[in-house]
Amino acid sequence: MTKRLTEVAKKAGVSEATVSRVLNGRDGVSEATRTAVLTALDVLGYERPTKLRGERARLVGLVLPELQNPIFPALAEVVTGTLAQRGYTPALCARTIGGVSEMDYVEMLLDHQVSGVIFAGGSYALADARHDHYRRLTDRGLPVVLVNAGVDELGFPRVSTDDAVAVEQAYGHLRSLGHERIGMVLGPEGHVPSRRKLDAMVQAAGWDEGDAECVERSSFSMEGARVAATKLVERGVTGIICASDVLALGTIRAARRLGRSVPADVSVVGFDDSAFMTCTDPPLTTVRQPIETMGQAAVDLLVTQIEGAGVLQDELLFEPELVVRGSTAPAPRR
Repeated sequence: MTKRLTEVAKKAGVSEATVSRVLNGRDGVSEATRTAVLTALDVLGYERPTKLRGERARLVGLVLPELQNPIFPALAEVVTGTLAQRGYTPALCARTIGGVSEMDYVEMLLDHQVSGVIFAGGSYALADARHDHYRRLTDRGLPVVLVNAGVDELGFPRVSTDDAVAVEQAYGHLRSLGHERIGMVLGPEGHVPSRRKLDAMVQAAGWDEGDAECVERSSFSMEGARVAATKLVERGVTGIICASDVLALGTIRAARRLGRSVPADVSVVGFDDSAFMTCTDPPLTTVRQPIETMGQAAVDLLVTQIEGAGVLQDELLFEPELVVRGSTAPAPRR
């Protein structure tokens, strides 16, 4: 007990006596100090006293699929900073292979009486995945915001990059360089953002069923992208649009292993404009997601719900920006 008091007091920046007064429900403590102590208790993983468990902490969960892809740490930086400015304490939950699942994180966050949850890159974006844990949040009336395209029936507010505009920009760029044989490396079949990108490509390029050989699916890994892109390059595709920067880097690796040069033989366009894409060889042409604006909007939507003001269920779409670098060039002459 003494150790717990010391840790909580240090985390909250108050005395151990103040922590004791809060935990025992005594008077003489300001609301701000009381909130700080309870939040510190939650962050450190200690259970609240039974009489205090009915009150939610000013604690907000941010659930990410990984931290290896630079786009997720970038989003985390924006969201956690914005939450802190609004007086909330972020709880970062990043899934790992063989580690804690998204479903497990949801249970942990519910146990800690969080005020709300922001999800990015979760199973909500996979049409054939299990969504039971999201419905638990709905049943609890917990405010939730999804970043980038979830399945419609969940009914949560969403903040997304406009996938149609992203594909139009990438496709238009490759066409302006003279590429006629353009393909795509996308995420899994049920991945909603990838599905949107494919729909946009069908519209932009006028594809029909015979053009299915210009599309390959992959997990969001460089290894998966290498396998998928190899098939496209072997079919004579000279321009490839990818659903993420990681997939684009795997595509460049595939082209080189086949003895092709990027961009002289194959042009590659990524999606995200995550960190270090200016440092790759060649620097990656990509479609930039407005991560800072989207992260701030996600927090605004969540806090609006937490404060009981209600929120529109419409999806907020943010326009991306094509960033041209060295991985695209005029189509090779035949």
